Amino acid sequence: MSDTIKHECGIALIRLLKPLEFYKEKYGSAFYGINKMYLMLEKQHNRGQDGAGLASIKLDMAPGERYISRIRSNAQQPVQDIFSQINERINKGFKANPTLKDDVAQQKRELPYIGEVIMGHVRYGTFGKNSIESVHPFLRENNWIYRNLIMAGNFNMTNAHELFQNLVRLGQHPKDKTDTVIVMEGVGHFLDDEVEELYRSLKEEGFSKQQASPFIAERLDIERILKRAAKYWDGGYAMEGMFGHGDAFVLRDPAGIRPAFYYQDDEIVVVASERPAIQTVFNVKYEAVQELPPGNAIIIKKNGEVTLKEILTPTVRKACSFERIYFSRGSDQATSPSAIRCMLPKDIYP
Repeated sequence: MSDTIKHECGIALIRLLKPLEFYKEKYGSAFYGINKMYLMLEKQHNRGQDGAGLASIKLDMAPGERYISRIRSNAQQPVQDIFSQINERINKGFKANPTLKDDVAQQKRELPYIGEVIMGHVRYGTFGKNSIESVHPFLRENNWIYRNLIMAGNFNMTNAHELFQNLVRLGQHPKDKTDTVIVMEGVGHFLDDEVEELYRSLKEEGFSKQQASPFIAERLDIERILKRAAKYWDGGYAMEGMFGHGDAFVLRDPAGIRPAFYYQDDEIVVVASERPAIQTVFNVKYEAVQELPPGNAIIIKKNGEVTLKEILTPTVRKACSFERIYFSRGSDQATSPSAIRCMLPKDIYP
């Protein structure tokens, strides 16, 4: 045991299940996902005010087109700061090219942050330095689209030293000993391993490297990657991740120490640290929001398939009372969605 379990951070993951044009037609904006993520982070800002971050992935982009965007802030009001910067970038794009207003496909190609998979995080800095390098999400870049990995979480690994040594034994040379880097590099190692196995199999089938690429992304076994990576994790965690081609997941620790809830309909999948955040932002009833079972992951494939998989065998429940009491609000369940107003300027998101 290298560290005691601490209480920190809030997570949010949004996966749009329809084309962006659908949200433009129904809700008046192709930036529906970004607007909802703003509300999700604002609703959970009590969980962390030392930093905030957002990352998005655009599906089915051509080589040479930017498909990952990330922004982080450790300003005094970090959520407002990152969305102020997002506003500025998007406003600049609309000003430079007014034809973007009615062309969703062009918006997706040319504007940052508009995408189908969006991750958000607020940081409560009880561990580590309060620097921008400590703010999630963390990004592990690679020129192969499915090897790009973005992760964030509400977690503390109590055996970080042991996990670090495991990476060293695998031949890695981690750049840091923080548990965030250790966790990401562990998942990244087994992601690389999975990709290499898939490529060898496809090569035997007669595929070239270029031909194999989409099949690797399609066949990537996220359940297997997580089972191998999380085998020796010890601590409390609700971990969210996205892969460059569009797969995503949220994994919860087997003792249920850190909270995680999800909601799904035919338009969206959303996961968050707090049930009331989902209720109020998406105007759904309490019963519609499900708790992610301990030791389970919700896995969202690029094709929109959503599954719950048991990654680690659940243990005795140890849900943290600090999380439930300190981060709760008496009015949460009864809070009206109409009381929440997005602070983003409405006129910039046609």
